[in-house]
Amino acid sequence: MLFTLHSGVKAASTQPCWEEVLSPVGCCLLYTSCTALQAAWRMPGQYLVILHQGTHESQVQRTIRRLRAKAARRGYLLEILQTYSGVLQGFLVKMSHNALHLAVKLPHVQYIEEDSSIFAQSAPWNLQRLLQPHGGVSVYLMDGSVQSSHREVEGRVLITDFNNVPEEDGVRVHRQASQCDGHGTHLAGVVTGSDSGVARGAGVNLVRVLNCQGKGTVSGALAGRMVSLPFFLYIQASLLARPVDAAIVLLPFVGGFSRSLNAACREMVASGAVVITAAGNYREDACLYSPASEPEVITVGAVNSADQLMSQGAGGTNFGRCVDLFAPGDDIVSASSDCSTCFTSQSGTSQAAAHAAGTARRDNASFQQPDNGELLCRSVWSERSGLSRADTAVSRCRVGEEMMGCDSYAPDGARVGETLTESNGRMECVAYNGPAGNGVFAVAHCCVIGGLRCQAHGSPEPGQEARCAGPQHHLTGNRHERLISSDSRPHHGAGRSCLVKAGVTSHALCCHAPSLQCRLLETVELSCPSGWTLTDCSGVSQGSAARGSVPGGNGCRLHGGVQVGAVGVAVCCRVAPPDPPATAPN
Repeated sequence: MLFTLHSGVKAASTQPCWEEVLSPVGCCLLYTSCTALQAAWRMPGQYLVILHQGTHESQVQRTIRRLRAKAARRGYLLEILQTYSGVLQGFLVKMSHNALHLAVKLPHVQYIEEDSSIFAQSAPWNLQRLLQPHGGVSVYLMDGSVQSSHREVEGRVLITDFNNVPEEDGVRVHRQASQCDGHGTHLAGVVTGSDSGVARGAGVNLVRVLNCQGKGTVSGALAGRMVSLPFFLYIQASLLARPVDAAIVLLPFVGGFSRSLNAACREMVASGAVVITAAGNYREDACLYSPASEPEVITVGAVNSADQLMSQGAGGTNFGRCVDLFAPGDDIVSASSDCSTCFTSQSGTSQAAAHAAGTARRDNASFQQPDNGELLCRSVWSERSGLSRADTAVSRCRVGEEMMGCDSYAPDGARVGETLTESNGRMECVAYNGPAGNGVFAVAHCCVIGGLRCQAHGSPEPGQEARCAGPQHHLTGNRHERLISSDSRPHHGAGRSCLVKAGVTSHALCCHAPSLQCRLLETVELSCPSGWTLTDCSGVSQGSAARGSVPGGNGCRLHGGVQVGAVGVAVCCRVAPPDPPATAPN
């Protein structure tokens, strides 16, 4: 057996083991319990300053200038180490901890995160040694070096120009090249090796973010996604040039929980990449680590030949609800960097993740749009918004998916509704935090089927219907810009319109696909009938505002504040079954 699927569900958000974060709405340091090992990964005095999503690139330099001026007036020294654009807008700065309050109050700053280390997740059997580190779908390996002349991978590894690695710890002697290439060469062999590879002959593109000790930084990994070519834009360009294929990004490392690293991975997935990461080798909950804790990536744990969890001395594979599947990671034989014909055995969740990446590359048809007439949908949750009344949360679908529904969820019920917007040709589900609210989530319902096309139509004036154009388009969801108690609800009449009360602006989501059928269900708790797929899950309340309705599997449930007249509203769609063949008359 190659893979063991994990029965748990990865959480939409997780509690970090440790985190030092500042945000304008909560100007404080957050620390939770952590091990001494993870505390040692911190990089005091080095901070990632992340600006709000959608901030123009020019604001990065403007924010830097303002921070320099404020710091100079108070006698603080700072050094800008890196600027970021693409997935995230922001910069990396070295400065005193005492200057943090100056940075967090600047316009456009969303949060500040302390930089930290990331580590390769495999080791040779001899643990006393230093940890060493074409056609169709492309595999991008973010690791250390690779011995590209090894016979297992020769001619199939492209070493990119990107190189962003930290200094090595306590090393004063010149290190042999083979000691720097070990981890990356072994993983490249697992993916594409002539004899040991899962996807023999596949092309691998190396982006170097780990040094010879198998160590990197969160800021360096983010740079690997956002600068140089930039890497992230390079992947986007590749996907646009060949939209049928998928780019597979292999991240065989983990660090402490990092909001920035998770956000970068989430955006890469949204662009159409398949991101696969190691769960970690610490025999702990994978939700305490990044990027393993990000719900949108595929997190891989390791098992041995007996399908038991891999063990490494005092360590072993990480586990928990953030692990999506388990793959072979114990005593894996692959290319060795000791010579061009050498092989070695290594173990770790890096090897397990490489197995998953190779299988994804080999079975690339799995990432194309289904052509079997089946409607496939998933729910994509955003991060929670800020706490101010004007704060929003945004959720998007991946490239190749269509948004058939958009909802919001507020833990305390304080939400103002949702709208549909378009940015760079992609539809966005935007949720609004309510007065005195504690944040809101946006939930996009993203679907794929051959020929599916969706559009959003707004009501001409507040209080007027939002209507689908043409009989071929089905109303699959509706949104409104007012408290949920104002009762915007889908109406599947002949007009396929969204009926609302006075003063409410609504948006109708209208979709077309060959033989698409949709129906409306209303109750507090419901599920779509067999053969139908949930495309929208919302709530209607005549009384106090509800928290929102939460999709689960193929069902929908209204949460909180449920009174008489409060119902969940689900839209279920399917591809119409073919008409039975006509029987010939006797």
